[in-house]
Amino acid sequence: MHVRFTLIATARNSSMLGERFDDDRPLDQAGWHEVQLAAPTLAPLAAAELRYCSPTPRSRATGDALGLAPLVQPALSDCDMGRWRGLTLADVTACDPGAVDAWLGDPRSAPHGGESLLAFISRVGQWLDTRPADDGGRIVAVAEPGVVRAAVVYALRAPPATYWNIDVRPLSAVGVTGRSGRWSLSLDRP
Repeated sequence: MHVRFTLIATARNSSMLGERFDDDRPLDQAGWHEVQLAAPTLAPLAAAELRYCSPTPRSRATGDALGLAPLVQPALSDCDMGRWRGLTLADVTACDPGAVDAWLGDPRSAPHGGESLLAFISRVGQWLDTRPADDGGRIVAVAEPGVVRAAVVYALRAPPATYWNIDVRPLSAVGVTGRSGRWSLSLDRP
């Protein structure tokens, strides 16, 4: 069975400098404006047989604004950051730089008490591998940038540290084609 996923990163909800771990704030005015500008390009994705989103308010709002009417999938949640939830990277680095170094350097590490990078990538990959679809089917999912990064790492079977080298901009889209356990990256237009 061959399937085509298109993963769309959510519109932003705040300044990139103000990003917080497990940030679940809704879209701000700039995010709504970005969605309106991107809608003509991304609107054809609403024809996908299956349409999903992560449970965050901005993911649901982005999907709805694009006309996707997506189904919420808890497996598309961003990485569980435990005690670091709601903090910025600068906040955590100031309090515990050793924990940040461990988290960035070891994909099995979870000094925050949440989910390790390796567990996060595996969770997203398992979700990809278990999507029902007909041969040639199309699936679209709106998710946080971290989820899109995890899906790319999983699809390419890249080392987990590759996650830190993938930059996902708001409302960017990436294609993943193939079948369970055998994915390829596709950089087509939606």
